[in-house]
Amino acid sequence: MNLNNKESNLFYLDNLGKYKVANSDKDVRGWNVKDTDGKIIGKVDSFLVNKTAERVVYLDVEVDKSILDKNYEPYQSNANEGVHDFINEDGENHVIIPIGLVRLHLDGNYVSTDSINHDTFASTKRIKKRTPINRQYEIIILDSYGRHQDDTTYPEDDTFYTRKEFNH
Repeated sequence: MNLNNKESNLFYLDNLGKYKVANSDKDVRGWNVKDTDGKIIGKVDSFLVNKTAERVVYLDVEVDKSILDKNYEPYQSNANEGVHDFINEDGENHVIIPIGLVRLHLDGNYVSTDSINHDTFASTKRIKKRTPINRQYEIIILDSYGRHQDDTTYPEDDTFYTRKEFNH
């Protein structure tokens, strides 16, 4: 799978010198991320910014050892081509989470999701730190997170970022 895409509109906040977290927003980098059951799945490492929308759309999370220890092989199903297996390689210890799927807990300084459990995170395709993100990986991630919820599909057009997953 080629995750390098020169046409991507997603950038790590750390790589955008003039972009910063607004004073009115909480910078959650370094905060724990918890699943639906309150288990820690990792820590927020960075933010992914959509430069067209001029906002953060994903949290980049360095996953916890408990996720790595599950050693699941993630998959993506494609109706036209069958099921494809992806193997997480050594050093692939990051996942992205749409900001619309998380809640901030200011009282405990952590982030949580009400819709993704530990096993789903463990079976999701991971990437190496600071890997450029393209639409293909975004769709793999969103399909993985939606696998147990509904038959949601994600368009490959400009309406992609107007989905509820990206809105507070």
